[in-house]
Amino acid sequence: MSEEFHRIRRLPPYVFEHINPIKAKARAEGVDIIDLGMGNPDLPTPDHIVKKLQETVLDSRTHRYSSSKGIPGLRKAQASYYGRRFGVKLNPDTQIVATLGSKEGFANMAQAITAPGDVVLVPNPTYPIHSFGFIMSGGVVRSMPADPNEDFMRSLDRAVRHSIPKPIALVLNYPANPTAYTATLDFYAEVVKYCRDNDIFILSDLAYSEIYFDDVPPPSVLQVPGAIDITVEFTSMSKTYSMPGWRVGFAVGNERLIAALARVKSYLDYGAFTPVQVAATAALNGPDDVIEDIRRIYKMRRDVMVESFARSGWDIPVPKATMFAWAPIPPQFAHLGSLEFAKLLIRETGVGVAPGVGFGEYGDQYIRLAFVENEQRIRQAARNIKKLLGSKSGTGNVVPLAG
Repeated sequence: MSEEFHRIRRLPPYVFEHINPIKAKARAEGVDIIDLGMGNPDLPTPDHIVKKLQETVLDSRTHRYSSSKGIPGLRKAQASYYGRRFGVKLNPDTQIVATLGSKEGFANMAQAITAPGDVVLVPNPTYPIHSFGFIMSGGVVRSMPADPNEDFMRSLDRAVRHSIPKPIALVLNYPANPTAYTATLDFYAEVVKYCRDNDIFILSDLAYSEIYFDDVPPPSVLQVPGAIDITVEFTSMSKTYSMPGWRVGFAVGNERLIAALARVKSYLDYGAFTPVQVAATAALNGPDDVIEDIRRIYKMRRDVMVESFARSGWDIPVPKATMFAWAPIPPQFAHLGSLEFAKLLIRETGVGVAPGVGFGEYGDQYIRLAFVENEQRIRQAARNIKKLLGSKSGTGNVVPLAG
């Protein structure tokens, strides 16, 4: 009876379980922790969305159970968004399910389609639910490159040919968490053709569709002709509208996959609170200037982080999208690995970061930094880190960033 439960044994200890106690101890000792570790948006939800929630919650009829698929108005609003943004036509009744955030949707999709021993191809490093949703469902994960470069297709073909049984699905995540890699429509077209030829489903995580910085909106894989025959895509209101605690997301795409997800969810939940869904509908049908404001703030923070950290001696690649920078550990500390370096940063600088190993073994030489503090706090983090690195100037990455 003392043996750990089967599914729990398949999950490694959560990396932040090692980090959070150190942060808590430092805070208890009066240290001002500048926390760049959690991807938890700090910006307030736009006023018109909050007001719609307040207005709706006063109607007692909205206090009853809702629908696990999402109310019709919300699904229609998501269909309209895909039409405006991507030129993709979706049937809100058969090709869209509202989820309790994209994370829940992804996990329950894994539950819906995975049999014990099924092989799924997942980027490494990547957001943990991409792997562990399938692991908890009894599947087997085979790692793929995270970077959508010329090696990706060779790796995909090799993984399909050498996996027994043949993989059932490929996970894509662009713009990527944690790496901030982005993909082109040409890349998606090549992947779709290969997966259609080999009867492999595509599960695309597009949670950062609206957090981009170079005036090049990230595409949806569903823009590729025929992609909807094999693809479901997940999006989230959390970052786009700064609604992380509201827990509203979507799965859209192939009718068979969407029906499977809807059936699983019908046994597990009654959907988000109806006033939350009504407010999310107002967000999707409302003005886009709130999205542009959120994007502008993240871009400003990105620019400040890249420039100030470089002056402190830590060169950070400039991310094109997401609310994260994916930074190689400074060479003099590379031998520590990401977890020990993250602990060191908290103890010596008061700066919290996410260890790259928490996103997969191939992330262990990196740190993820989130743009969840204001510019002044980011500059202070850079000054604190400069003392640790013992550097008086940057190493060549201080350049004016395009406005």
